[in-house]
Formats: sequence, structure tokens, C-alpha cells
Amino acid sequence: MTETRTENLPLTDGRELRVTAAEPEGAARGGLVLLHEARGVTDTVRLLAGSLAAEGWLVVAPHLYPDAESDDGQVPQLPVESVLADIDVACVWLAERGITPDRTGVIGFDLGGAAALIVATRRAIGAAVSVSARGVITPLSDGLPSLVEVAHELSCPWLGLYGEQDEQVSAEEVDKLRDAAASADVATDVVRVAQANHRFDTDPKASAEAWQRTLNWFDSHLR
Repeated sequence: MTETRTENLPLTDGRELRVTAAEPEGAARGGLVLLHEARGVTDTVRLLAGSLAAEGWLVVAPHLYPDAESDDGQVPQLPVESVLADIDVACVWLAERGITPDRTGVIGFDLGGAAALIVATRRAIGAAVSVSARGVITPLSDGLPSLVEVAHELSCPWLGLYGEQDEQVSAEEVDKLRDAAASADVATDVVRVAQANHRFDTDPKASAEAWQRTLNWFDSHLR
């Protein structure tokens, strides 16, 4: 796994955006914006960033909402425009390192997976992957739309991955999201991975399948 580092990027309003980044050893095949779940940038997120960098991708994970989930498990307000603004900064960071929009992908997990789909409807990027994205039918908060509401607006190839044994997102929800995404004018795919739960950690084969599908998606669409 490639090592990660954390730095602060200045914003136009005087604030700073904290990001965790990982660089490949050789020339980058493209760039990935990694969107974390509600718990923030954890060791797991750093591991993912390093693993993606080891595959040749330049990775940047903006610290979007480190305190987004409250003690009672409820997700507070997450204004879309605020999230998009932070992601824009991450994309500029990639652009400054020679990564063009068509070679920029976004990948997110859980809450970050929902954000990844929304980004793929609002920004010019090359491809996106959402893993175990919640908020399919009912928005996660008043600051976010439901995923089925906006999936038809996808403007880049998008892959959705869900565990077959996911207790947080039902098979019916996944089917509705698949149908909504299929009406977009871009390539989409929604897969339920066998033997996987919400976090894809019930079976090494399930984790390996999800990982390989993700790599294949970016390999196919970020050129």
C-alpha cells in the first residue's frame, strides 16, 4: 500500500480544506476523488486511498464532514452546494497535477457513496462509483436529494455496488435505483454482490469482487 499524507488547501473565503492524498510511484493513470463515510477520514479510508494509489491512481480525499453523524446515528444537514464546493477544490488539486476532467473519477462509500452519485449529476467528470450508498428512496437529510430522484441526471458512467445481505439498503431500493439510473444517457450498472453486507466485509471473495469491479470501471472509462 502506498503511504498517504494530509495537508490543508486554502479556500477563496479564507478557510482551509483538509485533504488526505496518496500518489502512485510512477506516472498517474488518472485521478480519483475519494469520498468518505460519515465517520470521516478513518484508517480504513487511508488504506483505501493508499491501495488505489498502488494501482496507479492519484488519490485525494477531502475531509468533507468529519462530524456529520451524531451520537444517535442521525445524519445532520449536508448542504449539496457545500459538499460540491469542497469536491471542486479537490478536482482543482488534481488539475494542478495534470489530471484532466475526463481522467478524473469519484468514488464514495455509504454517505460518501450518495455524494458520489450526486457529484456525477452535477459535475463534468470521467466516471463515478458508489459503494453501499444510502438515501436511495428517502434522503439522508434535508440537505440531500434521494438518489432515485436524481439518478436520471447522471452525466458520466456510474457504477453502484451493494451487498446482497445489506440490511440498510433493501433489494427493492437497489432495483428502483437501477431502473432510475438506466434512464440516464450514460453507461450505468448496479450490482448486488453475493455474500456481502453493507460494509463488504462478510466474505473475502465479496470484497475482492467489489474491488475488481471498481478498478475495471475506472480502467474502462477514465482514458
